[in-house]
Amino acid sequence: MRVAVNGAAGAMGKRIVALVAEAEDCELVAALEAAGHPDLGKDAGAVAGIEPLGVPLSCELSGQADVLVDFSVPDAAVACARECADRGIAVVTGTTGLSAEQRTEIQERIAGRIAVLTAPNMSLGVNLLYSLVEHAARALPAGYDIEIVEAHHRRKKDAPSGTAMELARRLCTALERDQDSVLRYGRHGLVGQRRADEIAIHAVRGGDMVGEHRVMFAGDGELIELVHRASSRQVFARGAMEAARFVVEQPPGLYSMQDVLS
Repeated sequence: MRVAVNGAAGAMGKRIVALVAEAEDCELVAALEAAGHPDLGKDAGAVAGIEPLGVPLSCELSGQADVLVDFSVPDAAVACARECADRGIAVVTGTTGLSAEQRTEIQERIAGRIAVLTAPNMSLGVNLLYSLVEHAARALPAGYDIEIVEAHHRRKKDAPSGTAMELARRLCTALERDQDSVLRYGRHGLVGQRRADEIAIHAVRGGDMVGEHRVMFAGDGELIELVHRASSRQVFARGAMEAARFVVEQPPGLYSMQDVLS
């Protein structure tokens, strides 16, 4: 499997490069970074902290890739997906913080031409958490207040996290609530009594926390919590590699980690 990596000098990109180098069934053919990045021209393996791979960091997609794995920023992710659609290259993207318009372009236009797998979190455990949260929401009777708390390292740029937003989306679907009207992002000042139907999301940033997501169902006299903590980014990188192996065999369309797991 010939792999290109977009965002190859980032924290996740470096791990993907290293995993591609380790895998007997994979070959790194391109490593992309933004124009002006200080590591452009350097060997992608050396940047990732492993042996040189003979693939320099570039701002242009070269080589004959079968799949591109993207962990970058929204504008770069969409631009790269467009180019992949033109060249018939499957895409796996874990980039979060996309606008509604960008999500629509990927889901409806680009995925109509190539296989695209999008996932705000590629951890196996988080994708199990999605199912557990949906089950709890449907099983519990009315009267439980739902709060989502996510915590990440100080360098994370978007908030709330894509995983927290996916948890909220799934909760709203399970409970048949309108996302635009019930979601609340933090609280400040005299906000009044909590609405019975609202689902609040709180973002914590600090230190080098890889990621924690906590969903609380608070009832009278009891609190139920479902929690996932990631202690290493390797869980996301390994999930992304499994996603790449899956999506490269698929026809054009939009896929998720649930498809990989099933």
